[in-house]
Formats: sequence, C-alpha cells, structure tokens
Amino acid sequence: MVDQAGEHQRMLADVRWGLAQPQKQLSSKYFYDTRGSELFEEITRTTEYYPTRTERELLAGEVVGWLEELGSLTLVELGAGSARKTRILLTAMHADSSEACYVPVDVAGEFLHGTASDLRAEYPSLLVRPVVQDITNPLDFAEDLRRPVLFALIGSTIGNFDGDAAVDMLLNVSSAMTLDDRFLLGVDLRPSPQKSKERLEAAYNDSGGITAAFNRNILDVINRGVGTDFDPSSFSHRASYVTEEGRIEMHLVSVREQEVLVPGGDPVHLDEGETIRTEISCKYDRETVEQLFGAAGLSIDRWSQDSDGLYTLALGRIER
Repeated sequence: MVDQAGEHQRMLADVRWGLAQPQKQLSSKYFYDTRGSELFEEITRTTEYYPTRTERELLAGEVVGWLEELGSLTLVELGAGSARKTRILLTAMHADSSEACYVPVDVAGEFLHGTASDLRAEYPSLLVRPVVQDITNPLDFAEDLRRPVLFALIGSTIGNFDGDAAVDMLLNVSSAMTLDDRFLLGVDLRPSPQKSKERLEAAYNDSGGITAAFNRNILDVINRGVGTDFDPSSFSHRASYVTEEGRIEMHLVSVREQEVLVPGGDPVHLDEGETIRTEISCKYDRETVEQLFGAAGLSIDRWSQDSDGLYTLALGRIER
C-alpha cells in the first residue's frame, strides 16, 4: 500500500529544499504523473528528438543478439514508461523462453499498471511483475528473480543524475547483480565533430511546444501534491547545453515578478527572468561511461554506437 501521507511529506520537503537553493530547482522525478508520462511519449515521436528512434535501431540490431547470447530469463527495466522500445527485447525473450519475466519499474503507478496490462495481452506467456517505486531506491525486489537478469536503464535516463547521484544509481544496480547478470545502459553522446550542439539542443526545444508543455506540467504535479499555487502560464520553457558541465539544463523562466505559496513556510519570491531548474541531462562519451561504470564496480562488456555519433548502448558486467 502506498503511504500517501509519507509521499506528501517527502514531496513537500523536496519542494521546500529545492526552492530555497540559490538556483531554485524541482526534482525531475515529479514530471511523471500520468499526464507527464503521456507528454514524454509525445516528445519521443517529434522530429527533433533523435534519442528514441536511434536507440530503437540499436536495440533491434546488435542488442537483440546480445540478449540471445546471454540467455536472460528476466528483464528489469528502470524507468519503464510505456515500454515501447523495450518490446523489441521482450519479443526476443518471449520467443526464446516460456519462463521469460519482465519487471518494469517506474514511479508513475497508474501509467505503469496500464503498461503492464497491455503487455500481458500482447505476450500471454510473459510474466509481468510491475514495481512502483522511485528508481533511485535499492532494488530489493531483485533477490528472487529468475536468472540470468538483464537490468536496463535506457532512454538516456542516467543523464538526469549528476556526479555521485549517478554513481549511487549504478551501485544500486551492481549490488543486485550476480556474475551472470548484465546491465544495459542507454547514453546520449556529447557534441562532437559528428554531432552538433544545435542538434542536441533542438531535441529539447521541439517546434510543436510539447517539451514546453511537459516542463510546465511539473508545476501542476507539485500544486496537486503539496498545495502550492504555481501558475504554469507565468513560466516559459528554456533548455540549453552547458558546455562546462557537459549537460543540457532545462529551466522554467518566470515571465513576471511573482510569489508562490508553499504550505508551512513563507511565500517564495521570483523575479522576472528568474529560473527554476527542472532537469539536467548529462551527456557522455566512452571515457566518461568507463569512469562511471568503474565507480560502481562495473566494466564495459559491449558497446554499440550509431554511425552518426548520436547515441550509444553500453552493456556492463560486474568486475571480477
């Protein structure tokens, strides 16, 4: 049973802390209510958003072969969403074994259970075990899974975690792995001679304004969750690549001077032009992925990158 009072208090504490920082911020995990999940799915279908279609092509190519070699009985996907791309792997698993199990993990419970229901209809012999939890939590549910397990964090989700937070995320995964298990990581690559900064930024600033709506939706989620009175129409969307940090930063920009009520505390003042950072999306290259894996006790086993240098899928194993 979901501890709603506890969830409320945790969200309120997060909001109070974030809005008290010199650079005001809100955690990107609050994007993903049902509406936010739906908007993100729309984003992945825009012309500008290359990561999803590029990753799908990589999954359908070498990665299906990797899965067949591993003989994985269980796929654990962190931040599963609609599992649209994951169906490529599920189809291969479903064809190879009547014991195949899929464990989608996501914080958006209603959306996740809808995805699980759809998958059970599509793959009648597939065991689907949805887990509703924050993907940064320890993977305690993994102890009784059928082995070997392929743990997956695709969709460049790792980019939303910077520094120690990214390492902690991967430590949770490596702690749940055995020597026969593997970890599949989807990584959006840094600008390079092949990949321009402009192409990267366009992926977060689609011409249809879907990403802008997705960004503002976090304010509706916070309003419902803790009783703030954000006016989403009083904020504009901005996303740009910060070269020094190696990441995209997404912000909501206050279009006027305003105050926001936060229950249990003083109103929060925002000047015209002041921003609330809602997301970071770190970008990587092979060297930085190797460093990240090494800090979590993992090593790169396989590496699949598209010919345009946009995106890569890395397969990791526990270091012996």
